[in-house]
Amino acid sequence: MPTLTYIDTHAHLYAEEFETDRAQVIDKARESGISHILLPNIDVSSIEPLKSLMVQYPGYCLGMMGLHPCSVNADFEEQLEIIEKELNQGKYLAVGEIGLDYHWDTTYKEQQKEAFSRQLEWAKKLGLPVAIHTRSSFNDAIALVEEAQDGNLKGVFHCFGGSVEEGKRIIETGFYLGIGGVATFKKSHHPEVLPELGIERIILETDAPYLSPVPYRGKRNESSYIPNIAEKLASIYESPLSSIATITSTNARSLFGI
Repeated sequence: MPTLTYIDTHAHLYAEEFETDRAQVIDKARESGISHILLPNIDVSSIEPLKSLMVQYPGYCLGMMGLHPCSVNADFEEQLEIIEKELNQGKYLAVGEIGLDYHWDTTYKEQQKEAFSRQLEWAKKLGLPVAIHTRSSFNDAIALVEEAQDGNLKGVFHCFGGSVEEGKRIIETGFYLGIGGVATFKKSHHPEVLPELGIERIILETDAPYLSPVPYRGKRNESSYIPNIAEKLASIYESPLSSIATITSTNARSLFGI
């Protein structure tokens, strides 16, 4: 194991993109210093593949349970019922991946808000953090979080790519910012935005198999690419890589109770 260790706080390693070489991908992650991989759920269909990884890699692949906004449709009530029952078994360290996504389709916009609010309440009741997905929906999402925040809500805005103002609003709500491969993209605003927000509320993630960092952009993302993201943050913050590794891992452990 390398001297520096990291936590990948958001990866879909149960996805079919890893069907042929999942064990090798996880071995590579370990060799790259990844001490834990957190797996957010998507919908009812991903529960069993996710659980299977948790069983195969106990204490290493750690699961979340939630309904992704892009999976909210006419049957969302039934899906929520199954997911809540699964969550209540107590094997999960967060409620996720939940949130709002208006990018492709707003047919079920109101249902997305209902599902999101309900899952925020589950998290408060169970004392668990949330992993929030927002796309073309930040204002509605942060407003619902602020409304639900009674001092018992905690979590991360996964794949943060917003403005300084949005970042400050997230931090003021007591939440963390999940930073992944987008930070390494040529047109990314992270180099201007992140120094204004500090590193005290930053955690690392890949969102594998999506959003690979440079130099792997356009290829399948993997947890072993976390050090590439950390190196970019070291450059952005003008800070030693060891500090980035320590601070982001400490933040992740604190938020998710690892």
